Amino acid sequence: MKGYLGIDVGSVSTNLVFLNEGGIIREAIYLRTQGQPIATVQKGLKELADRLPSTVKVRGAGATGSGRHLTGVIVGADAVKNEITAHAVAASLLVPGVRTILEIGGQDSKIIILRNGVVADFAMNTVCAAGTGSFLDQQAARLNIPIESFGEIALQAESPVRIAGRCAVFAESDMIHKQQMGCGLPDILAGLCEALVRNYLNNTGKGKEILPPVVFQGGVAANVGMIKAFEKALGLPVQVPSYFDVMGAVGAALLAREAVARSGISRFKGFGVADTGFKAGSFECSGCANLCEVVEITEQENIIARWGDRCGKWSGAIGKEEKIS
Repeated sequence: MKGYLGIDVGSVSTNLVFLNEGGIIREAIYLRTQGQPIATVQKGLKELADRLPSTVKVRGAGATGSGRHLTGVIVGADAVKNEITAHAVAASLLVPGVRTILEIGGQDSKIIILRNGVVADFAMNTVCAAGTGSFLDQQAARLNIPIESFGEIALQAESPVRIAGRCAVFAESDMIHKQQMGCGLPDILAGLCEALVRNYLNNTGKGKEILPPVVFQGGVAANVGMIKAFEKALGLPVQVPSYFDVMGAVGAALLAREAVARSGISRFKGFGVADTGFKAGSFECSGCANLCEVVEITEQENIIARWGDRCGKWSGAIGKEEKIS
């Protein structure tokens, strides 16, 4: 078997996907990053290697997500692209003709507008917790229910309560107030879903022309209460693709396929990097008033990458040379 590897490293989850040469998803892995991106990527590579035939040949690898540069250096990625591009490419493969992508993850959310298969507009929310999946996680914990059951219980609502969704702090106090008034759990959960949807549409989706087909992806798309809330607010059907939670990785694999088709060779280091000793550190350069924080990645004690400096003093001189203050 031959194919392409896609890795999406985010603040909450790390996802790996293997596509065969025909673009069919053969394996998909979803892991919690838990603040350890390097260790989690290595764990995912080990698990993927165990699932795939021993004769498998990875013809290329791609990386995306907030940890894409780190991942790209570690695995030897052929394509290192932002989440907007990766999600758009993946959605176009799994839902041909898609024109609007709604994506909500644990720590951020985004909307992508496609026209004729090309990204025409997009917006991201990286600052408001009330517009992300962490908002639902926190409220599920406060209500002592598993997040996996959140959506199913919300669907039982007869009259969803209106909860302030502009701010996570206000939403929490409003939810407690509704509990004290005697509102039922399903109505409160449905109200929380609708509050997150209002926040998303009024902030991330503000001013955007949302046209069908509409695709909902990201980890929060597993919540059926959120799907219903989006359909109610938009008045449109909302599709959830089969691999909604690993779409970034799917896109990264597809982008790797394109990159290798152009170059003819791959930089992928192989599954052996799962057992390689990597270390990430940082130091402050005092060479000028900028005081740049330089990130340094080492592989088996050899420096393989640096970034974070504005002038290129460190990133442009990779090696074992002594740090000059």
